[in-house]
Amino acid sequence: MNAVADIPETQTHPDIAALTAPAGPSPDRDGANTMAVRAPGAIKPGRRRFTLIAVAAVLAGAALGSYYWAVIAPYESTDDAFVEADVTPIAPQVAGRVLRVPVSDNQEVRQGDVLFEIDPSDYQTKLDEARSELAAARGKADQAAALMLVDRAKVEQERASVAAADAEAKRAEADNRRFHDVGSLAVSASQLDLAATQARSSAAQVTVALNRQRAMEAQLGLDEADIRTARAEVLRWEAAVRQAELDLSYTRVVAPVAGFVTHRGIQPGDYVQIGQPQLALVPRKVWIIANFKETQLAHMHRGQAVAITVDAYPNLKLKGRVESVQAGAGARFSLFPPENASGNYVKVVQRVPVKITLEDAQAQEILGPGMSVVPEVRVR
Repeated sequence: MNAVADIPETQTHPDIAALTAPAGPSPDRDGANTMAVRAPGAIKPGRRRFTLIAVAAVLAGAALGSYYWAVIAPYESTDDAFVEADVTPIAPQVAGRVLRVPVSDNQEVRQGDVLFEIDPSDYQTKLDEARSELAAARGKADQAAALMLVDRAKVEQERASVAAADAEAKRAEADNRRFHDVGSLAVSASQLDLAATQARSSAAQVTVALNRQRAMEAQLGLDEADIRTARAEVLRWEAAVRQAELDLSYTRVVAPVAGFVTHRGIQPGDYVQIGQPQLALVPRKVWIIANFKETQLAHMHRGQAVAITVDAYPNLKLKGRVESVQAGAGARFSLFPPENASGNYVKVVQRVPVKITLEDAQAQEILGPGMSVVPEVRVR
């Protein structure tokens, strides 16, 4: 049997007592302090705590690293992001007094709906005047065309007169030649003189007829010029009529696109000027412009999924897709772009606009331009 087993249970072997005694000084029988003997291979408590803390730190670091690479690293986000839309300002194309404004703030309108009307009286008067001038110009054009027909007939008549005068001149010249060939033996001197006079008179009549023909031909050229002028005048007044009709149509301002009426600042009785915006239309289709830092774009490209939160609706989670990354930083297209070639240079991280389209139909109903959002793009 074991030597220890022979010892009664009520007694403790001195060696065993020394092994199981607690650390630290303990008084002996004489009252003197002695150090307890530590068992071989035992770990000090301070070293054990350090080991536990080190293991916990390594585990925590591994957990944090795993969380970062699994949850944080695959995403890029920014709070410099806003909802955008094609806001259409509505301005009149003619000046005048406002008669009627049938729309109200935030009202939804369809394309072609009347937004407001301007008094059309002045423009109706201008249209009537242009139409009357057009009618007069057309009358003058018809008159010039008719006059040209008359003058063309006169030209033909003068040509016939020239032919008749030429024939008469040839006959008189032939008579004069015959009388001179016969001489004074057959005809008297007075007849010879008369024949010569008639020959000269007939020749002169040919010249007169030719001059009248040339004059009528010149008049015909003037008639053609008058016709061209009259036709140009007709075209001018036709354009004036079309412009007057356009101006009259502009007195009814209609919605060029469907959307919601916003920023309405027009009332009946106001006098509006050309090009002065009176309200704006916001369509249903919206998107997001997120201004990411240039250091966040290394792995960002078209088609990546985006999770979106809206400041106005904290519980609303939307989905979207990266559509495009602007070809240039936003500062480059500002009113006063930075001039880095002059003065002291301080490097600043630039922001690049990224367009994100929304996949949720609900977003088109509740979001409006200018609202703040926080997009989170999964880049890995």
